[in-house]
Parts: sequence; structure tokens; C-alpha cells
Amino acid sequence: MRDLRLWFSPARLLAEGENPDYRFSLANERTFLAWLRTALALVGAGLAVDQFLSGLHPGLRTAVALTAIGLGTVCALRAVHHWVRCERAMRRGEPLPVTRFPALLAVLLFALSCAVVVTVVVSNP
Repeated sequence: MRDLRLWFSPARLLAEGENPDYRFSLANERTFLAWLRTALALVGAGLAVDQFLSGLHPGLRTAVALTAIGLGTVCALRAVHHWVRCERAMRRGEPLPVTRFPALLAVLLFALSCAVVVTVVVSNP
């Protein structure tokens, strides 16, 4: 819960530890922005699936679209959480936190992509 408060009150984060080299903070911010771009791409992909794959079964199309949009939502939330954790670690002089999220996202996207490919191939004889 404490991490969640830091999302909306960065002044609390500034009260911890010492200021890190600004280059590291800016690199952390660039990583955060890259994750947000990924999240936006996933949301856009979900909307594209819903709008342009009209040949798919409506239930399946909706499921794929909502899965992509859901992954985008989780990606955006995870980006903020990871940014806060990294910024706090740098301020405290601690090792940067590790995360399994990129691997999990890659596996889920692979599974979703395979499902879409199989569905498109089966739907178009």
C-alpha cells in the first residue's frame, strides 16, 4: 500500500535517501515511457482486433481484444510500480529490483499471437 501512495505523491519519494545522479533517474523515466508505449500498443492492438478481424467468431474476437487491452492495462500499471521501486532503490543506494514481468508479458503475448494465428487459419479455409 505504501508503494501505491508513492505513485500519486512523488514528494514522499524525494524524502527518502539521497538524490541519485540525474542520468539514472532520466534512464528510469525513459524505461517507464517505453513501458507506457508498449501498453498503448497493446490497447491499440486490442481495438484493431475488435474492429478489423470481423471474420472471426464474435466471442473469440472479443476475447482476444479484451485480452490485449487487459495486458496493456496491466503493463501500464506495472510500469508505474516498477518506476517507483527503481527510483526508491537508487535513492537508497540499494540494488535495482528485478522483475519477471517482461518474461511473463512475452509468454502471454506469444500465446495470444499463436491463438490468433491458429484461429485466422482455421477461419479462412
